[in-house]
Amino acid sequence: MVARDLAIDLGTANTLVYAKGKGIVLNQPTVIALNTRTHEVLAVGNEAWKMIGRTPGYIVAVRPLREGAITDFDITERMIRLLLRRAGITKFNRPRVLICVPSAITSVERRAVKEAARRAGASTAHLIEQPMAAAIGAGLDIHEPVGNMVVDVGGGTTETAVISLGGVVASKAIRCGGFDMDAAIQQYVRQEHGIAIGERTSEELKLAIGSALPYADEVKAEVRGREITTGLPKTVVLTPEEVRFALREQVELIVSTVVECLGESPPELAQDIIYEGIHLVGGGAMLRGLANRLADETEVPVHLVATPLECVVVGAGMCLDSFDSLRPIFAAAET
Repeated sequence: MVARDLAIDLGTANTLVYAKGKGIVLNQPTVIALNTRTHEVLAVGNEAWKMIGRTPGYIVAVRPLREGAITDFDITERMIRLLLRRAGITKFNRPRVLICVPSAITSVERRAVKEAARRAGASTAHLIEQPMAAAIGAGLDIHEPVGNMVVDVGGGTTETAVISLGGVVASKAIRCGGFDMDAAIQQYVRQEHGIAIGERTSEELKLAIGSALPYADEVKAEVRGREITTGLPKTVVLTPEEVRFALREQVELIVSTVVECLGESPPELAQDIIYEGIHLVGGGAMLRGLANRLADETEVPVHLVATPLECVVVGAGMCLDSFDSLRPIFAAAET
C-alpha cells in the first residue's frame, strides 16, 4: 500500500490535514483531552473541544499550541499521531509530511515539530512557513518578481509577509490572534458586567456580533454566565458596540503590524501591492469589517480569500504535487 503524502496545517485553533490526490481529509480543533491520573488520551479534536470547561478536575482539555508555539512537546506528538491515524496512516504506510508552521517559531520549536511528526509515523517531515503556503493557496504567483502581500490572522498569531520570487522579502509576526480576541471579550464581560464566561461562550459572542467596524443590521446578544459576587447564574445583553470596544486593542495591533510590514517593503514591491492588494487569510480574518478596516488604514485594496480557514493547508497540499522543485522553499523554513 503506497502512502499518500500529507500536508498538515498545525494551527493554534484548528489542525487540517490534506492528502495528496484526495484534498482535505481532516479538519479538527487543536485540542486533546487527557486523564491526568492515568495520562491516558481520552479524546482529540471535536470531542475534546466539547469538553473544554465541562470536565471533572482530573480530566483536562488542553490546547498543546499557544500563540503559535508548542507548549507541550509530548502532548503535541500524541495529538499528531492520533490525527495521522485518523487520516489513515499505519505502521506500514509512512508518508512524507509537509507541516505549515508560523514564521515566528524558534529553530528549537521547528526541530521539535519535525521530530514529533517523525515519531508519529512520518517517513520524512518538511516545514513550510504559513504565509508562503497561504500565498500559494490564494493562487498568487509567488515565483514571479512581483510583490504579493499576505496577512494570516490565526488563532494564536498574526503573520504579515511580502513575497516575491519564491521568498519572503519583508515579514512581521505577532503573537496575537483569534484567541486573544476571545480573551478580551471574557475580560470585558467580567469587568463591565461582573460575569465570568468561558472561552467557548466568548468565541460564540465574537462570531455572533463581533466586528472591527460598525455594520448594518446590528443586533444585541444575550450572554449567560456566572456572577462573580454571588456565584449564581446571570444573563446580560451585550451590544455589538461593546464587543467592538472589547476587541479594539487586538484589531489595532493587527492593523499596525500590517502598516509596519508595508513600510518595510521595498518601494518597487510596495507599488505592486498597491495595485494587487493585500490578501487576507486565516480564521481570525473572518471578523466582520476587518478587511474594510485594513483597507481604510493602509489605503490599499484588501481581498478576503474565498476559503480563509483552508487556504494555508490547500497551499501546502498544492506543494505536494511539485515536492522536489519546491524544496528550496522548505529548506528556507527549516533553517
